[in-house]
Amino acid sequence: MTADGQATRNVVEIITGGWRAQALYTAVKLGLPDQIEAGRTTGGELAEATGASQEGIHRLMRLLVAMGVFEGSESTGYRNTAVSAALLEGPQSLRDMCLLYGEEFYTAWGHAHQAISTASSGFEAAYGMSFYAYLGQDKDTAQRFQHAMNAGNMFFHQVPEIFDFSGKSVVDVGGGGGHLLASILGAAPDARGTLFDREHMMPAARAHLAATVGLDRVELVGGDMFVDVPAGGDVYLTCRVLAGWDDDAVVGVFENVRRAMADSSSRLLVIDRLVVDEKSTVLPALWDLHLLMTAGGRGRTLERFTELLNRAGLDVEQVAELPSETTALIAAPRP
Repeated sequence: MTADGQATRNVVEIITGGWRAQALYTAVKLGLPDQIEAGRTTGGELAEATGASQEGIHRLMRLLVAMGVFEGSESTGYRNTAVSAALLEGPQSLRDMCLLYGEEFYTAWGHAHQAISTASSGFEAAYGMSFYAYLGQDKDTAQRFQHAMNAGNMFFHQVPEIFDFSGKSVVDVGGGGGHLLASILGAAPDARGTLFDREHMMPAARAHLAATVGLDRVELVGGDMFVDVPAGGDVYLTCRVLAGWDDDAVVGVFENVRRAMADSSSRLLVIDRLVVDEKSTVLPALWDLHLLMTAGGRGRTLERFTELLNRAGLDVEQVAELPSETTALIAAPRP
């Protein structure tokens, strides 16, 4: 293939990425991985089980087999691959992530030109309200969002490897469904935890923490991190909850943490995906743009986070790398 031919192919593959995403979303929406797992392996059986057109299923499966999502054919029957197995119903399933990305987030990205031209939220352009306001009033989307966050946070179990939580009082600010706090308390049996988030997150967090570490070791506190945070913690955490907010708001959160710290030995762990402007890989750059589409937010560089922490009276004393291109900044209060 000539260089020009390869360039054309590259353009086609990039511009049709949205079609591929919607094909995968449709398979998840129809529950095809679970239907195949249950033994319904032909187009006819899948159509009957899902109420979809048999011709539509046949054409969809032809593409998804070519993409490696499934394997097999109409004549031999379809089978799940490792990709579609990750979409089966279950605690670690990526199913809700695909539904969220294929519906609300796909709609937000449809306003990419406007969002990039104005540096404002594509989601707000599409839905007439901020993403977080939408989550506050739509319980189903909020639940899918939390499941998507949990499924994408495969590094949680390694956080206790970069910091010693033994005997500490740990406050997870914006702790969501409690998965990170449960991982930390599971690794440090003599630690205690406080999960702090908005009230609508409390039921899911309570259920998960009760089933994992027990409610005798945790306190659940509803509130707004931009107003204040629970006082007296030895360790404070923020995990991927700051990107949707502007610099002044983030400094406000850091100042609230600084005031709430028990003493000079307390620490703040900021866990996030950092961006770099030189030689960036695709995923961090893509997530940064996605933050603009969904929340009007942005990824931040190490230098920017350091500056914001400094403004709040906190100094970065250690930087630790985690899987999934995630970084932890460990900050100490300035005397």
